[in-house]
Amino acid sequence: MPELVVTALLAPSRLTLKLLRAFMWSLVFAAALVAAAVYGCIAFTHVLCRPRRGCCGRPRSTPPACLSDPTLGEHCFLTLKSSGLRLHYVSAGHGNGPLMLFLHGFPENWFSWRYQLWEFQSRFHVVAVDLRGYGSSDAPQDVDCYTMDLLMTDIQDVILGLGYSKCILVAHDWGALLAWNFSIYYPSLVERMVIVSAAPMSVYQDYSIRHIGQFFRSNYVFLFQLPWLPEKLLSMSDFQILKTTLTHRKRGIPHLTPNELEAFLYDFSQPGGLTGPLNYYRNLFRNFPLEPQELATPTLLLWGAKDTYFDQGLVGAISSRFVPGRLEAHILPGMGHWIPQSNPREMHEYMWAFLRDLLD
Repeated sequence: MPELVVTALLAPSRLTLKLLRAFMWSLVFAAALVAAAVYGCIAFTHVLCRPRRGCCGRPRSTPPACLSDPTLGEHCFLTLKSSGLRLHYVSAGHGNGPLMLFLHGFPENWFSWRYQLWEFQSRFHVVAVDLRGYGSSDAPQDVDCYTMDLLMTDIQDVILGLGYSKCILVAHDWGALLAWNFSIYYPSLVERMVIVSAAPMSVYQDYSIRHIGQFFRSNYVFLFQLPWLPEKLLSMSDFQILKTTLTHRKRGIPHLTPNELEAFLYDFSQPGGLTGPLNYYRNLFRNFPLEPQELATPTLLLWGAKDTYFDQGLVGAISSRFVPGRLEAHILPGMGHWIPQSNPREMHEYMWAFLRDLLD
């Protein structure tokens, strides 16, 4: 068929897609302005209630001692083959079994996996990375350095760079978004997955369109689409919004000690420390609309019944995309969003049962 005819036939579809994207971006930025007003009021309220802290975050000069706890593992760096970036990771149990690779969420870093590093290093080579832009890993400032394709290539380079051909991928929050995509496009590198508190982006997209309440649960996503302003608001009153996120009595991490809180705030308090992590969000809508994708990697999915950020109904939506028999999903009563830190014992029980046959 002549190229001109093909172009003519596809023109209406292309125009419709462009109009749909333009409409989507108009909604996103309208929501971003509303979110900016709301979070601006919250941030300035924190400043007024704690005037001595001022309008800026206090840079931490010394990392808290818990970040160098030798029982968690050895601190190492890996230069990625594809990008040349250096990623920081903590490793323990080398030679004890298969690679178990941990991917953290926001606002966290490798330290969010401390309980799992202790638990599984006896039977696995456990590795918790600081993702690109986080912690001691390299942090390019350009938004285009945080596309999904580049982030998935980072995971591939970590697995191969550590000398493995496959891994057990354990991921939470933003790390889980990466893991879902990675299992679709690099299935040979993932033997099993353990996912906590996150849905694939295509599932999240379709579910949110049908359940408007999910947009309100994830309202911060719209704020983070804006340049520079989110960094400013999150750092005001010495990062009080982040502190509240992590320590809130109902929505935060129970029993998080001041030292453990500083383990997360230390990196964000460094110059430019928030820009890399927020650039993940600034690329979220880049490929909208997303096509539904079939999920086939054997996966353990853990979901807190009291997760304030993601609706329980997403679990059913995820299940509907899976090849039968490949998903083991559990909604955990009384638990929230931060299961790896808030309920490690229960998480470990499910993981050991899920992985038992690999160790026989």
